[in-house]
Formats: sequence, structure tokens, C-alpha cells
Amino acid sequence: MMDYETLGERLAQQGVSRRAFLKFCTAMASLMALPPGTATAIAEALIKARRPSVIWLSFQECTGCTESLTRSYSPTLESLIFDMISLDYHHTLQAASGTAAEAARETAMKENYGKYLVVVDGSIPIGNPGYGAHGGVSFVDHLQQTVKGAAAIIAVGTCAAFGGIPNAKPNPTGAVSVSDLIKDKPIINISGCPPIPAVITGVLAHYLTFGELPELDELGRPKSFYGQTIHDRCYRRPFYDQGKFAKSFDDEGARNGWCLFELGCKGPTTHNACATTKWNGGTSFPIESGHGCLGCSEPHFWDAGSFYTPLSAPTENIATVAAGAAVVGAGVAVALSAADRAKKRRAQQAHEKMTVKDL
Repeated sequence: MMDYETLGERLAQQGVSRRAFLKFCTAMASLMALPPGTATAIAEALIKARRPSVIWLSFQECTGCTESLTRSYSPTLESLIFDMISLDYHHTLQAASGTAAEAARETAMKENYGKYLVVVDGSIPIGNPGYGAHGGVSFVDHLQQTVKGAAAIIAVGTCAAFGGIPNAKPNPTGAVSVSDLIKDKPIINISGCPPIPAVITGVLAHYLTFGELPELDELGRPKSFYGQTIHDRCYRRPFYDQGKFAKSFDDEGARNGWCLFELGCKGPTTHNACATTKWNGGTSFPIESGHGCLGCSEPHFWDAGSFYTPLSAPTENIATVAAGAAVVGAGVAVALSAADRAKKRRAQQAHEKMTVKDL
């Protein structure tokens, strides 16, 4: 029965080779910033792990988070759903509907009480229960009923994590995040609009391997993916440090790949792994495609001002600062050079005086 099926048994049924599985585990270890040697330990733990029951709830959302997942290139959607987890309920992907769909959710909750995971995408409207409902049950009640016996909740996407675009001013539906409503369950936020598919997989692999959620930052996001800003890891960072900025999206600086800070890039204040994990098979990410970061993995990004207005932090006139630093550096070099010449001149004069006296 599914309750007793391990991931190893499922992999064997699917004809997945050990080599392919180890390659997958190595990728997961890298994504989670774990030492390479832990790949084998991850593999051994996952082989023995029982596939957790997962109930996926969708509320106020655009289906972008699910679309992002279904377009994941590695691991594939099939390996994520059919190998790593038992996806027992998903509003968008499930074949069942109506009474049959809700019966599947209730059965999964009952048979896996205290052990199942709840994945949520979309914000929850609290302004009026009529703004959203499933089978006549409001989104608020649907969420609270479902998470009652959950081991943990994974809020996928910025809408579920922080309220997202539905929460933007004037927030007509009273949209809130999962953590605004649920206070008694572990919650991990995988923000992004949409989030990176590999981050979702990495979190699930970590949970299956270690039996707990990964280390989180102050906003409840996994540090291995959100521990640094996009600016910290951006390939255009050297141009920022040199004070070289594109002034428009089609000028010479833009064509030469200069920093997009002055065009409104929010990379310096945005924590995510876009610059390293990238999108579309590791092909690119927005900044590499020529557009500044919108900051979509941060709370209230939609209300944080124009996407094309430069940040006032960490600095406003980096080019001036860089030029000033160069001038100071040149001045120090000149001063040191002058001091060195004066020292040599004094030494020469002292030598000449000593020579005359001795004569």
C-alpha cells in the first residue's frame, strides 16, 4: 500500500538507476549548500524514506507557481510528484473534482494525521468569506481545516508567503499570508513571483533526508537559497563596484552588460538564488536578459515604488564614490611617491655633507 511504500521502492518501480539518483542527490546537496560528500548520505536517507502525503491548496493566485513547477527542467515534475512525494490533492492538477476531490483530501488527512505536508499557493482573503471558497467552504476555513493535522506548511510563492499582489494597496479582498492566519504550525516560505522550482524540490529533499525543515531566515525562508542578495551573486556586480551603469535599456552600457542599478534594479535588496540557480534550464535570469530585478521575493514588492526608480540604498552615487576613491588612491600614490623622493634626496644630501667633511 502507498502508506508503506518507500522512495526507494518507487524508484525501482520507475526504473530509475542508482547513478541517475546519485546525480540528483548531488544536485540537491549543491542547491542546499551542503558539502559534496553529503550527497551519498542524502541518497541513503531518501531511499529509506516513506513518501510523505502532500496536500496542495490554491487560493488567491494566478496559477503561476504551479506553472513554474510544471516547467521545471531538473528534477522533472514526474520525479517530484511521483517519486519524492505522494501528491494526494492539488486543485489544478488533480483529475477528480467535486465530492471525489474533497474525499481524497479528507482521506489523506485522516490516514496521515500529524505527518502530511500542506503546500499553499495564493493569499487568503479575509475581507469577506465570499471572495473565495471551495465547495461552499471559505478559503479561511478550508485552510484551517486542512492544516489542523499537518506536520508543516510550505507557503509557495510571494502571495502565500507575504500576501503578494492581492495584498497590494488598496487590498480590496483583505488578502493576507499563510503566516498571518496560522500560528501553531511550522511554516517555510518559498517566496518569488513565481518561485524557483528547484527551491521547492530542495526543501522537500531536505525534509525527507533530515526529517525537519532547513534553517530559515528572519522571514521564514530557507537560508541556503535566500541567505544572500541577488546583488551579492550577480555577474554584473564588478561593473557596480567600478561605477559603470547603463543609463537606458538600449545604450552602450546596456549592450556591454553594465550594472542596471540606475535603471531601478532591486537586486541589492532582494534575497533569492536567481543569479546562481537561474531559470529555463539554467539558461538565464531577468538581469542576464537585460532587465533589472523587480524584488518579487520580498514582502510588499508591488508597493515598494517604481520598478524603474533607482534605490536610495546601498548608495545613490556609486560612480562618484568610485571616482572619488580612484582620486584618493591616486593622491595617496602621489603623496607616497613624493615622500619617497624627499627621503632619497635627504639621504643624498647627508651623504654629500659627510663626504666634504671627511675631505
